[in-house]
Amino acid sequence: MIRLGAGRPDRVVAVGAHCDDIAIGAGGTLLTLCLARPGVRVDALVLSGGGGEREQEERAALAAFCPGADLRLTVLKLPDGRMPAHWEEAKAAVEDLRERTEPDLVLAPRTDDAHQDHRGLAKLMTTAFRDHLVLRYEIVKWDGDLGRPSAYQPLTPEVAEEKVRLLQEHYPSQRHRPWYDREAFLGLARIRGIECHARYAEAFDVAKLTLNLGG
Repeated sequence: MIRLGAGRPDRVVAVGAHCDDIAIGAGGTLLTLCLARPGVRVDALVLSGGGGEREQEERAALAAFCPGADLRLTVLKLPDGRMPAHWEEAKAAVEDLRERTEPDLVLAPRTDDAHQDHRGLAKLMTTAFRDHLVLRYEIVKWDGDLGRPSAYQPLTPEVAEEKVRLLQEHYPSQRHRPWYDREAFLGLARIRGIECHARYAEAFDVAKLTLNLGG
């Protein structure tokens, strides 16, 4: 039986509303996990960007962020910024993902993310993956919606630097954005590292967690 706890994951689900969400929010965690556990299965779902340049970027990026993993990526074509209007399609995609895998760990957006696409996907994940450990990643943005996370994955300096390098290398379509730079990514990672007594870290919200203190 799947428990709401953090063991040694052999199967991971990672979802994003847009291409680059997973890499920005949890790229360092995926690098850390996949480097430590070669062959781990990663089922990834992205709701928008399919069929064009963005999908090509995403496939190359996630392959780099999941070295040695059994990566299975699906990129859909829902319009960016319009997920609430395509709720049934998004729900069907999440339910299909749920039927394909029984993950030990789920990486998803935060339910209180200011972006409506992120927030909508997050709410779908809470109903489809009820008995799983769901780590809800954060994405820095203009809205200023960063909160007080409850879980941290420390990143070595090497992994933190590699995350930034891969983000810059694999998503050229995003380089024009004013927040898409080395300082933003490393700066947030440094702050989260301070909060968990590490040099760098990625931070997550956790809704439920089952402890096994006697195991």
